[in-house]
Amino acid sequence: MTHNWKINGTIFIACNCDYGCPCNFNALPSRGKCEGQWTWHVTSGTYGDVTLDGLNFSLFVKWPGAIHHGNGEALIFIDERADQQQRDAITTLVDGKVGGPWGILAWTWPTIHGTKFVPYIVRDEGIHSRLEAGSCFELELDTIKNPVNGTEVHPAVLLPEGLVTKRADLGASKVFRLEDAISYDHSGKYAAVGEFDYSGPPAK
Repeated sequence: MTHNWKINGTIFIACNCDYGCPCNFNALPSRGKCEGQWTWHVTSGTYGDVTLDGLNFSLFVKWPGAIHHGNGEALIFIDERADQQQRDAITTLVDGKVGGPWGILAWTWPTIHGTKFVPYIVRDEGIHSRLEAGSCFELELDTIKNPVNGTEVHPAVLLPEGLVTKRADLGASKVFRLEDAISYDHSGKYAAVGEFDYSGPPAK
């Protein structure tokens, strides 16, 4: 049975690309491959009768090329505060079974290294946000600095056809590291924060 669902909140994004990330504009990644993450902080959400308010979950993926070339390997984190029904609901969403951005993207990570239930610390302060999940993931966002005089710049992007967000503030990752079944450290690269608003089920 497919339940009606809807979630909205804040999404935190980081990857190994240069500032702005060419993937936002249907171009290839800056270094030929994509290694990145999305973390969703749910402000309000339901999956059927299950409430998801206030929960966090993350998806980490390493693709050997561009995302749309596939063959990625993924790792999923879910907020340890979630009860079993909430864990099942979030797992169903991220599996891509009921639409949302995962319904379009999930085929690109055929290898999944499992799901971990971890404590989250989320300090939602826009482009100065900071996240921790367990002891193995840390992301701290910062503004981009002018390379000549060091002043802050504050770019943003509108993505009417965007899959994970329609508008985001763009910045840099002061810290972006993951040490688990997938590991990388791309501190100083692309980061962004935006709002998301998804719902389903998808069309048959």
